[in-house]
Amino acid sequence: MDHWPAITAVIPTRNRTGLLQETIDSILGQDYPGELTCVAVFDQSPPDGSFARETPGRRVVVTANTRNPGIAGARNTGVLSDDGELVAFCDDTDLWLPHKLRSQVTALGTGHFVTCGVELFNDEVSFPRSVAAPSVTLEDLLRKQLPSMHPSTYLMRRDAMVNGFGLVSEELPGGYGEDYELLLRAARFGPITNLAETGVRLRLHNSSYFSIVKTCGTISSALRWMLERYPEFAGAPSGYAQLSGKIAFAEATLGHTSQALRWVGRTVRRRPWEPRAYLALAVAAGVPADAIVSRLHRMGRGI
Repeated sequence: MDHWPAITAVIPTRNRTGLLQETIDSILGQDYPGELTCVAVFDQSPPDGSFARETPGRRVVVTANTRNPGIAGARNTGVLSDDGELVAFCDDTDLWLPHKLRSQVTALGTGHFVTCGVELFNDEVSFPRSVAAPSVTLEDLLRKQLPSMHPSTYLMRRDAMVNGFGLVSEELPGGYGEDYELLLRAARFGPITNLAETGVRLRLHNSSYFSIVKTCGTISSALRWMLERYPEFAGAPSGYAQLSGKIAFAEATLGHTSQALRWVGRTVRRRPWEPRAYLALAVAAGVPADAIVSRLHRMGRGI
């Protein structure tokens, strides 16, 4: 390529400084020829200026979240704090492989958004996950959530985001599902480019701020918000069932049995074999929700 655009990599972080340095190092260690600025946005925790540094072509900036508390506000703070032509996201526990940016920028071409494959890992196991298709449309995302299109793989044109499909939504209750909602809006704007090759390693850990067992009320509210805001799900029964099955599971975890059963009914009417409906029934019958989630976690899966 004749032109390697400047990239802003945004890392929202909160009380994970032990892992943050490793994440920053994986970003600064990219074999990408263009300029790269890493913005560490401290959310609901004091900024640690010791992470800041500057070398030729590489820079680390530390700032506080100046918008709504939570991951959405933190990401938007990072996006608006720099003027790189491209914007990338990375969570503070994840690692980029050295070729990630070079491969994505090459594949992006004149497009507006590109993702890549991931590897889920911990000290004991690893699971590769990717979407095989080179292009993902809104219809694809409505039919099925694609969790391997993880926010730590997102690379976007800054102008398309700021002046086109929009910043990360700060309206979603608790910020849950903001990554999927951003994908939906970006895909409305145009097809999303995708690389099947692995570019990011996602650390399997138990400290997610969005554990379904701990935040099931927020999860239920956020997913109901999404179904209301995207009437297109009416034409995508399998995608609707995925979300409604998660709502059913969350309501069952809360002990709201009648609400859970209503959402189970909505789920099986659209997709009779949707497993989340039957997991919700199991929780309503007395099976501990955390035991189900832990088992899925060990398999590299989630609700």
